[in-house]
Amino acid sequence: MSQWQKQFNLFFIAMGFFTRIPMPKWIEVDADKLNKASRYFGLVGLLVGSISALVYSLMLYWVSPSIAIVFAMITSVLVTGGFHEDGLADTADGLGGGWTVEAKLSIMKDSRLGSYGALALVLALFLKWQLLTEISLFNPNNVSLALIVGHCLSRVLAASFIFSEQYVSDTDTSKSKPLAQHQGINELSILLASGVLVLLIVGAIPALMLVLGLCMVRFCLVKLFRKQLGGYTGDTLGAAQQVAELACYLLLLILGVSW
Repeated sequence: MSQWQKQFNLFFIAMGFFTRIPMPKWIEVDADKLNKASRYFGLVGLLVGSISALVYSLMLYWVSPSIAIVFAMITSVLVTGGFHEDGLADTADGLGGGWTVEAKLSIMKDSRLGSYGALALVLALFLKWQLLTEISLFNPNNVSLALIVGHCLSRVLAASFIFSEQYVSDTDTSKSKPLAQHQGINELSILLASGVLVLLIVGAIPALMLVLGLCMVRFCLVKLFRKQLGGYTGDTLGAAQQVAELACYLLLLILGVSW
């Protein structure tokens, strides 16, 4: 297998793991490749964001921006299977309902949705819709760019936890089992490069604000997960993605017409 084939193989593994898009039959999957595939999580976010932005842009021909945003959000959930939203809900249930680390991890592995998870999910989806709707008031076309930026950078942030933080969940039941345990410097470098690629299209000032804002979000999430769990789990990666996506939209909204 050539170097290019290996890289395509890793990308399709990342795409197949975090989306419902079928992988080609020739893809080879093993534990080592799943670990290395984390380098392309940002590009998977770019793909999901682009598909959502395309649906949004098409729907603008028939409906208002606020309704088109709903269709874009539905699209992202369908493409990913609600993978990250599920992680957010499970994390909220675990952190809100457990008194010990063991209890919190046990609750997070429970497939049932609790009150904390339901509240977190509803509020996050409502806030996402509201932020994107407010962005559309400046220029409806800005929403497409916001979706691409938000989906990509949020997955870069979430995946970076794999490099620096300790994995604490039971590997037999974790949703990100084989690939959430190790990330080398090569994987981190390529992951961050995908984020830089997206930042180049928004301009210098928005890029700087996004970097500073997301660094603050990451710092707070790291402190929270270390204090509550001693590290991260597959569910907290999903929660981190959702929180970071919301942070991206909030920062872009604050920038307003300047971007």
